Amino acid sequence: MTTTIESDELKQLMKSAIAEVLEERRDWMRGIVDEALEDIALQRAIDEGLESHTVSRDEVFAYLETAQ
Repeated sequence: MTTTIESDELKQLMKSAIAEVLEERRDWMRGIVDEALEDIALQRAIDEGLESHTVSRDEVFAYLETAQ
């Protein structure tokens, strides 16, 4: 016996399944979004660091000493 599912039926089944997972596992989805946002922020920080001027180790420690 062969079961045939039309494209529209399959599309609707997939939408329903995804919606159900998202509703039942909000914590899982929140974790994915949090990770993505952290990755974006890290990449932006790296890009900003690559575009900024460099300073010597001594300059960094001198600044830290004056900040205390």
